Amino acid sequence: MPVASVGPSIASVYQSTLRLRQTACLSISQSGQSPDIVQLTTAAAAQGALSIALTNNADSPLAKVGKHALLLHAGPERSVAATKTFVNSAVSALWLLAEWRHDSALRDAIFQLPRFLEDAAKTDWSCINHALVGRPSLFCLGRGPALAMAQETALKFKETCQIHAEAFSSAEVLHGPVSIVDEGFPIVALAAADKAEASMAEVADIFAAKGARVFVTSDMVKTATPLPVIRTNHPLTDPIALIVSAYVMIEKVATTSGINPDAPRHLKKITETI
Repeated sequence: MPVASVGPSIASVYQSTLRLRQTACLSISQSGQSPDIVQLTTAAAAQGALSIALTNNADSPLAKVGKHALLLHAGPERSVAATKTFVNSAVSALWLLAEWRHDSALRDAIFQLPRFLEDAAKTDWSCINHALVGRPSLFCLGRGPALAMAQETALKFKETCQIHAEAFSSAEVLHGPVSIVDEGFPIVALAAADKAEASMAEVADIFAAKGARVFVTSDMVKTATPLPVIRTNHPLTDPIALIVSAYVMIEKVATTSGINPDAPRHLKKITETI
């Protein structure tokens, strides 16, 4: 089933009409109050799509405009830089996939996640903290489903640590971004136990050979530094454990720098973009 990310500005700014009959529109918003997402969801339904809203707020505008509302049940998200609702959004999307595919293996892996995530929150990635001292930027790498977690990790570095981080697919980073890597350049590579792990490890070793400080969630590497990792017995739930470990590490980087990770500067709880 082909899936595409559609920018909300298609509806909110450009007011374009999309032919969406026999499609589903899945809208994800922690608050459910972002006007652009609400407008796109409304427009998609009017243009023939089945609208499904994933939100943590049952009384939100998004929950009301969606044909179906799937609640995240994360409780109040007190941090401006949302973390637990991100995790619950990912789990909810996987659960929807499992039910749609009648995938009992994935469903079982989801039910086992709580104990794995508890262990993931205890992993020690403090070696990354030391590598970031005096460095203004870093790369976060991923591939396949883990790329989404690399993107979230990069975002959280920017939001809560005020460190410039960019996320790249390990399949693309050698095509141009590699040029800015110098001695000691920090790289965090998030690899799930799936078919992309071996190639991720290979790219990590290539960067390590160039002098970068590379940390990777795989024991397949030869010169990069392997990180302790919790595997979840399923390649699609593995990335969720990775982001939990990353959150713990990023929080420590922020607090060590004297930054409150729950209240980043310049950010508001709800960003109302049109």
